[in-house]
Order: sequence, then structure tokens, then C-alpha cells
Amino acid sequence: MPRPELRGLYAVTPDCADGARLLADVEAALAGGCRLVQYRDKLSAMPEQVCRARALRELTRRFDATLLINDDLALGALVDADGVHLGKDDGNLVAARAILGPDKILGASCYADFAAGQAAAQAGVDYIAFGAAYPSPTKPQAANATVDLFFRAKAEIAVPVCAIGGITLANSPPLIAAGVDLIAVITDLFSAPDIAARAAAYQKLFEEAQS
Repeated sequence: MPRPELRGLYAVTPDCADGARLLADVEAALAGGCRLVQYRDKLSAMPEQVCRARALRELTRRFDATLLINDDLALGALVDADGVHLGKDDGNLVAARAILGPDKILGASCYADFAAGQAAAQAGVDYIAFGAAYPSPTKPQAANATVDLFFRAKAEIAVPVCAIGGITLANSPPLIAAGVDLIAVITDLFSAPDIAARAAAYQKLFEEAQS
């Protein structure tokens, strides 16, 4: 099976007490053209996380989309997700790659640290994420990842680059112009009055950048 293209809108799920709403919102993002979803859940208990992850696995398969699990190799394996995304405190990347094998996707948070991006690429990740690109309501204390950092990463690191943190439809163009492959969005996507339309608008930015 061919590896999915790591480009475009990367929908990261918000903390949500209502599982049915979460699924409906992710389905709307997929209907709008998003093809990469990360299940991130810092509030739910493990049994609920398993149920939600399984439901998201079924949903993303219906749309021929990719599902990654945030921070949890075991949950990713349990639901047969397409891969995982790990932060700096979530385990060794080399070990994670060995556990996942060559066919699953491994992403890494590199914050605003270029050297961390280089090390992650050498460890065998499939993409690196830098942030916060802008002040973020999810992580208000995060260091700023500048546009220059994204330019440098694209020039010097040979894996796809993801921008995350405080991203909106309005402030995305400079990041895409810098060569960013993925735009990871939580709030501006899932708080939109029309999630499908917002997802489509993000995808259109990437299409226009290629034309």
C-alpha cells in the first residue's frame, strides 16, 4: 500500500467531552478534504480513549484518510492507527521507529529547536513539527518558531515539515510560502461555524501554492 502524502491540512482533535460531537466534527473536516487526522486527548480516561480512537479509525478509513495517535504507541497499535506523533517526553524516537516498523508513520514535536529537528530526522521520523508558529491558545507558553526556522528546515532537513500553534486561515500563507508541508490546526478548524468549509479553504491554500 503506498504511503500517504504528508501535505496539506493536518487536523488535530480538540479536547472534547462529547464523543459524538468529536466524531461529527472530524467527519466534517474529512468531508472538506482533510486527509490527515491526529487523535489528541488529554482529558478522557483510557477506556474512552480506546473507544474514540477505534471510531476514528473506522471513520478515517471510510474517507481513505490517515489517522495518527498523539503520544501513545500502545493505543496506536491497539486500534491499528497509521502511526503516532511523539513529543520530547513521550519516548525515544529510535526505539519508537523500531517498534512501529517501516510502514507506520512517526512524527515528532521539535518545538522551536532546529537541532531537535535534525536529530529527529536522523532517528527515522517521517515528519517534524515546529511550533508554536504563532501564539497558541492550546500551549500559551510555547516558544515561537519563526518563519526563518521553517525556511531553514525545508532547505536542510530531508523530511516533511509541519507547522503548529496558533495557526489560522489568515496567517497560514507565510508558512506555506516558506515551504511548510503540513499545517496542523486545532482551534481555528474545530471552532469554525462550518468545519467542512474551513477544511476546504485550508486545502485550497496548498493547491494554490502548487499552481
